[in-house]
Amino acid sequence: MVTDQSDAGRTESEKPEPEPREECGVFGVWAPGEEVAKLTYYGLYALQHRGQEAAGISVGDGSQVVVFKDLGLVSQVFDEQVLSSLRGHVAVGHCRYSTTGSTTWENAQPTFRTTATGSGLSLGHNGNLVNTAELLARAREAGVDTGQGATTDSDLVCGLLAAAAADVGIEQAALELLPTLRGAFCLTFSDESTLYAARDPHGVRPLVLGRLERGWVVASETAALDIVGASFVREVEPGELIAIDENGLRSSRFANPEPKGCIFEYVYLARPDTTIAGRGVHATRVEIGRRLAKEHPAEADLVIPVPESGTPAAIGYAQASGIPYGSGLVKNAYVGRTFIQPSQTIRQLGIRLKLNPLRDVIRGKRLVVVDDSIVRGNTQRALVRMLREAGAVEVHVRIASPPVKWPCFYGIDFASRAELIANGLDLDGIRRSVGADTLGYVSLEELVAASEQPKTRLCTACFDGEYPIPLPEDALIGKHLLEGVRGVAGSATPVLVNGYGAEDALQRP
Repeated sequence: MVTDQSDAGRTESEKPEPEPREECGVFGVWAPGEEVAKLTYYGLYALQHRGQEAAGISVGDGSQVVVFKDLGLVSQVFDEQVLSSLRGHVAVGHCRYSTTGSTTWENAQPTFRTTATGSGLSLGHNGNLVNTAELLARAREAGVDTGQGATTDSDLVCGLLAAAAADVGIEQAALELLPTLRGAFCLTFSDESTLYAARDPHGVRPLVLGRLERGWVVASETAALDIVGASFVREVEPGELIAIDENGLRSSRFANPEPKGCIFEYVYLARPDTTIAGRGVHATRVEIGRRLAKEHPAEADLVIPVPESGTPAAIGYAQASGIPYGSGLVKNAYVGRTFIQPSQTIRQLGIRLKLNPLRDVIRGKRLVVVDDSIVRGNTQRALVRMLREAGAVEVHVRIASPPVKWPCFYGIDFASRAELIANGLDLDGIRRSVGADTLGYVSLEELVAASEQPKTRLCTACFDGEYPIPLPEDALIGKHLLEGVRGVAGSATPVLVNGYGAEDALQRP
């Protein structure tokens, strides 16, 4: 047994704080005559921010489905030789950060199943289901093998689809299964010939459709369409199933739409060059900063962002306040992406390994420091201390989202409610805890206004506790729900092509 003692002897406030992390990015392409594996690789590169634990690509050539997946970044999992070996006309890609199931090779996606008729089925999922226990019971009743080693809701969905497809085909099986799923899901899946995409009735996570000269693309964000040269067609609608094959594109409705898009996509999760519901993410973040400046002005000499996610809001704050904007922190872009269990020495460096102050810029200055959110407060506490040590006279912290008080069950890995600093302290208590001279959050009303979406079409549960999709009791929900359940955990059944070992994948360039 390996025990991580890297935090031994350290107080909770000294431990590095993980940022809120999105669960996954999905990508799919149907394009005869194109190198679909390479297109998918580029698409996943554009979606890497949505998941850094594992990556995978499946390819269908009309006669079989081949899956290649492994732990690691997209660039670590795939090379030219692997991509050249994945030949076909339809592909599904996935980059993963886990919200259901541990970080294991078996849980990497696309997940793979074989139907009773011998057809292959691969599936990638972005989101998180809240009726996983119910789906497990249904899978067992249907005779689905739940002992393959994977412990994700995604694998259950793939197994249920494969079991039903033998009788009615994948498309009809999906139309019957999708209405029974509860939670947030954007699915891309395929057999040997056809690409499918589906989005939950609330449209919690984004999913878009794009057009290639000789095919179609679906992706979590519009930025992934741009990188492969696809033109944006439209969003996949909430409650919609799309099928793409040699006969063209078919759209079916499996549920009535009740839009509740995640507002945190605008705050932090999505790339700034992505558009969601017709609203550019960068423009939204700049507008949040403007509104934040009006709600919480400060007398200061310089506005600086916590890069990268705080940058657009800091620009907006500077524009609205008239305070000059500057870069006061340099970010090491590789920290947090290239190691999983850092040594104690690295852990002790904490935020200093990730951010370093430009002392000549901030020395003697009254600073407004703009960040996207506060979760536990550890990052801001260390940051304020670092800025003061570098010579800042005053540090005024401004946050481009309301206080996070509730965990997310729809695909973001937040802390538990007890760990969220906004639940234990009031505004002044948080200010004193992080050591700031002043602290201000943008209000939920102004955040919603900046998104240009009606509040009725947004999920704001992490801020106000109003969950649009009912949750089961605590015992039937959670990241590791399926682990240790008899008949679920077990040895993995390999897919047609295996990836390299996890340790090797993390060392590859």
